[in-house]
Amino acid sequence: MTKRSYADYHLSEEIKRALAVLKYETPTEVQSEVIPLAMENQDLIVKSQTGSGKTASYSIPVCEMIEWEEKKPQVLILTPTRELAAQVREDVTNIGRFKRIKAVAVYGKEPFSKQKVELEQKTHVVVGTPGRVMDHLERGTLDIDQIKYLIIDEADEMLNRGFIDEVEAIIDQLPLNRVTMVFSATLPKDVENLCHKYMKEPTHIEIESTGVTANTIEHFLIEVKEEEKISLLKDVTVVENPDSCLIFCRTKENVDAVYSELEKANYSCERLHGGLEQEDRFAVMDGFKIGNFRYLVATDVAARGIDIDNVTLVINYDVPMEKESYVHRTGRTGRAGNKGKAITFSTKFEGKFVKAIENYIGFEIPTIEAPSHQEVISRKAIFEEKLNSRRVVRNNKTARINQDIMKLHFSGGKKKKIRAVDFVGTIAKIPGVTVEDIGIISIHDQMSYVDILNGKGSLVLQAMENATIKGKKLKVSKAIK
Repeated sequence: MTKRSYADYHLSEEIKRALAVLKYETPTEVQSEVIPLAMENQDLIVKSQTGSGKTASYSIPVCEMIEWEEKKPQVLILTPTRELAAQVREDVTNIGRFKRIKAVAVYGKEPFSKQKVELEQKTHVVVGTPGRVMDHLERGTLDIDQIKYLIIDEADEMLNRGFIDEVEAIIDQLPLNRVTMVFSATLPKDVENLCHKYMKEPTHIEIESTGVTANTIEHFLIEVKEEEKISLLKDVTVVENPDSCLIFCRTKENVDAVYSELEKANYSCERLHGGLEQEDRFAVMDGFKIGNFRYLVATDVAARGIDIDNVTLVINYDVPMEKESYVHRTGRTGRAGNKGKAITFSTKFEGKFVKAIENYIGFEIPTIEAPSHQEVISRKAIFEEKLNSRRVVRNNKTARINQDIMKLHFSGGKKKKIRAVDFVGTIAKIPGVTVEDIGIISIHDQMSYVDILNGKGSLVLQAMENATIKGKKLKVSKAIK
């Protein structure tokens, strides 16, 4: 029988508490299958679609099994994109929050030196793209002697992006006595070969969903001429009036064109594609998560790495050329048991791609008529009312787990010979504060950061203004996030 409660997994109080705050109530199918085996240190090959809860399926057991005292990284997670690396780092940090698990993400287009400084701290988990992980290994800034868990996420996408050689080069340097877990939405031959080459009698787990896409998503197709797509897009959004909507285009030029049309029409919208600076991409992602805008126009770069439980509508403005992309795009809605809708615009030229998608997902996508002029007119007022109101995000996991946390900045670090235990010793002596209230501690050369949990931040801030650490008086202030 499938276990349906996190209580069945003998997890520590810290992990159980984080899951409760994150509102992880019942394990998804992939979690029920993966967690018990991962806790027994088994090598796993997991075939599971996007949006099935797989990040938590490996994050929960590794956070549980990490030895907090060990300074060197114990877990290496490889992901194909920077967005996914950032998302996984956030998920691991949230799940390991009360156990003070420190996770670092390393990827290109971000200063190497900044990551080097982070990796010099005590780090439990490193999440990264293969190229940047390789860079750190070659320059000796990533110590992998203590790696006990290797996780390869979205292995099929690694293959599509041509990263398999780098992945192999990384694996060749890792300790042999490790646990390896591979997660993939599809299992092409090359991924299978990679698994068998580097894994010890792996257990295969395949999560069958009804067809390839989640059964919480309704799929529809509207046939349209290329030049009529923009007006169709406006009509569909008025009639559907979604709380939040992802609009996928095939190229960044199309993203820019659609975005400027919607902006002209006063839509609350942003865009996301590979041509933007990495910092801007993350800012857009975060803005969408916290509800700063309602519509996001994006290329497939955003189809992986967006984990928002309440995207109510996905529109394929262009039919994806790769059938797998259809599953990744539409998998952004109907997550976490919510209902979702995916509407695809199809021109005559795109018919063959639609056929390939239908063969792949195992059903025909029902064709519907474009909204009538009458429908659009009758819904316009309600649409405009929502357009002018702020989007309410009910399930921003990170905000929820961080709401009782204050990050404090101290004006001293390694140069003053200050260590994490010095902070713990001093802070835990404050009346009303215990070791359990102290979160992640990061010590740099000239400064340090300490997370104070459980709403005790102001209390600690006040007490530390007059206290000394290791006999030294340090300036303390609330850190700017």
